[in-house]
Amino acid sequence: MTTTAAPPPTIAAEPRGATRASLGDTTVDEMDPGVPPAPVPFSELLRTRTRNGHGTSSRAGFMSDLMRGSCSRDDLVRLLAQYWHMYRALEQAAVAHARHPVAGAFVTDRLTRLPSLEADLEHLAGPAWRDRLDAVPATVEYVDRLRGAASSSPTAFVAHHYTRYLGDLSGGQHIGRALRLRSGLPDEATTFFTFDDVPDPTAFKDEYRARLDSLPWDEADEEAVVTEVLHAYDLNARLLAELDAERDLGASAGASTGVAS
Repeated sequence: MTTTAAPPPTIAAEPRGATRASLGDTTVDEMDPGVPPAPVPFSELLRTRTRNGHGTSSRAGFMSDLMRGSCSRDDLVRLLAQYWHMYRALEQAAVAHARHPVAGAFVTDRLTRLPSLEADLEHLAGPAWRDRLDAVPATVEYVDRLRGAASSSPTAFVAHHYTRYLGDLSGGQHIGRALRLRSGLPDEATTFFTFDDVPDPTAFKDEYRARLDSLPWDEADEEAVVTEVLHAYDLNARLLAELDAERDLGASAGASTGVAS
């Protein structure tokens, strides 16, 4: 290796077949092109290819306001009502796939969210919370997808299971803390965001990704999972946008009638 800088310090001998290449101020190894690169784990491929879609949902105005504590209690009730429809359909799909030799490995009662959603809705909206379960159009489409593709296709089920539950164990934890800290909500009103049966979310997610990496699926199956995850992110982003539109309509109505929103 030659360099225009001062003579380099002595370094260990390079492995046979490897060369060194200068990349700016960084020196990197270039392995023998005759040696095939290690395959990228499917969990990493999935996370990389869907990262932008997830960012769109997490940066939505509704979710940003929720994290800042600027959403009202009614706003939170509207969001949890949408989740109630979605998780009821997803957990029904889980029952359908529980005995599947591949998809069934992801099904566990430790992740079940529907009872927590119902408890939170009752705490926030009172005993008549079921009267407040109107679904926005994106939620209706989301539920149709969960009852259709996710209930019949193992790849679609795994895609939606991954999207919802790993999201809950990641960003959902931050949302729960923000609601308690910035909105002053008690633990009893945010149980959806708390996984009592998953004391170590990081370890659980690592185990989940290892399970994804061991799937006996070919490239077409993996591509189907990626496509469905992106579709789920799109539906979630549209759901949040529709909730935002509702808030804008409510604020406009309040202003036009002189009623505080």
